[in-house]
Amino acid sequence: MRNYNHLRNVCFGLATLSVLAAVGLTLSLPGAAVAQEAQPDPALAQAQEILRNADLIRFPREGFQVDISITTRRADQSTEARRYQVLSRGNDRTVVIVTEPASERGQTMLMSGRDLWVFLPSVSQPVRLSLAQRLTGLVANGDLARANFAGDYTPKLLRSEVIDGEEHHVLELTAVDRSVTYQRVLYWVKKKNAYPHRAEFYSVSGRLLKSCRYENFKTMAGGVRPTRLVMDDALRAGEQSVLEYDAMKLRELPDKLFTKEYLKKLE
Repeated sequence: MRNYNHLRNVCFGLATLSVLAAVGLTLSLPGAAVAQEAQPDPALAQAQEILRNADLIRFPREGFQVDISITTRRADQSTEARRYQVLSRGNDRTVVIVTEPASERGQTMLMSGRDLWVFLPSVSQPVRLSLAQRLTGLVANGDLARANFAGDYTPKLLRSEVIDGEEHHVLELTAVDRSVTYQRVLYWVKKKNAYPHRAEFYSVSGRLLKSCRYENFKTMAGGVRPTRLVMDDALRAGEQSVLEYDAMKLRELPDKLFTKEYLKKLE
């Protein structure tokens, strides 16, 4: 009987240890999973840094004002010119004012977050627009109102390429949702100074819509920036829009400027 009781106690002890071990393992698994999920992805972090740095080359972090002229040349060689004044703060607050042609002067677009409205002198209420809608020529609303890429796209570093003897990062940018201007972008950024070099813009179906080149880098608003953006249509040969940036300067822009109520008063 004594041997039996001893054997029973040993078995009970082993069973208890097995249960405790199983419970401990179960309790530890979620924590381990959370800890594993919390680990930053070095490749993603690197791609995000490249993208942020290229954005800061194109536009200041602070509030700013810039004049933009857009000249579109069609396949039949006819041309159309428009001018805008853009007031922007961060990547989510922008006012775009039409200054030419005179027939459209007074039209204003407001972007707040990813919401975009146009104010027309002849219409009592603002009209909702999408960032992907065409503004003029090859230029979409979002090309002026929400031009930075960081925040709207998840970047992935695909490869390096040598262009004109200089190393470039090639990023693939995937839209974070359907509300942003493009669904996929390929973006070439110079390694040594984060200067944007070129980009390709794709539709939801993966079709190339247009390509662009960043040119004519000059000092404006405290940094060296591209002052000329050339867009070439990938679907219609010979069609091109050229954006030229001028008179960029830093400005303190109040919150009230980026509201529908304030812009209604300016009409």
